[in-house]
Amino acid sequence: MAKSTAENTFLRLKTVLDVLTEGVWSGDALNAGQVLAEATARVPFNEHEAELLSGGIPRGHKTLTSATAKLVKAGWLVKGRSGWTITEDGMRATVAYPDPVSFATALDAGTPVPADIPVPAAPAGFVRKTTAVAEIPAPAAKTEAKKTTRKTPAKKAAAAVGKAAKVIEDAVEPVVKAVRKGKAPAKADEAAAAAEPFEGPDVETLPQPEAVAVAGDFNTILGAPENWAPQYDEAQMEFDFLDQLWKKTAELPAGHYTFKIALNRSWNENYGAFGTFDGPNHELYHDGGTVTIRYNHSTRDITIN
Repeated sequence: MAKSTAENTFLRLKTVLDVLTEGVWSGDALNAGQVLAEATARVPFNEHEAELLSGGIPRGHKTLTSATAKLVKAGWLVKGRSGWTITEDGMRATVAYPDPVSFATALDAGTPVPADIPVPAAPAGFVRKTTAVAEIPAPAAKTEAKKTTRKTPAKKAAAAVGKAAKVIEDAVEPVVKAVRKGKAPAKADEAAAAAEPFEGPDVETLPQPEAVAVAGDFNTILGAPENWAPQYDEAQMEFDFLDQLWKKTAELPAGHYTFKIALNRSWNENYGAFGTFDGPNHELYHDGGTVTIRYNHSTRDITIN
């Protein structure tokens, strides 16, 4: 395995194309989560990449998700609502640039695949094999998650991504204009960019927030020092890889409650009723007992049960 995040990410990007090519050969329809899970299983996270960000997302997973925009820009990958599709050029790229160095160079430079490279066909006797933890059935996956708590950070992060087998990649949509208060950071010098080119934001994708809070008039019931304060841990939701939803489950007394969804522990970006930016409060009429609030960052939808 390569040592740096940049090298590992290029290896995983090539693996994404390899996995999709194998899917074409086998006739398997692979969703984004399965592809990403397999890529990270074949090229495991290093310690830095294994660090879990807010919501339990490994740093390397977020980096890879953003970096796949390079494959789209190169014309090697198409992202749609029904999943990811490799293009013929993408399949040919796996042959034209078989080693990580040539692949990275061509991808960064936007080098077109040579016209004389044929679309690769499945080798004789080909049988698609997967190594991702994502192949574990749902009940077994839960058990496996418990067993991995004592593993190294890298293995725990890889297992977390593995259980994202059925996720749908974040929908690509423009960030709300009201929160676009500044331009993307200026490019670093060439040496810095070569060392860690994937750690910054990527304007072609919409990553999940660093944190999502349910901020309302019941936060003190959850143990927070005050209500309507999204900065406290007690208000934070957890990200579910399988469903691609942020969730908060709590025990609340019977009553009428109001709240909003606030991102990144502040009110700079918040969503109210009907997913409206800085909109009216959500309302919850609760009979008492356990309640689960779910937030879909792609659609801004809220569900409660």
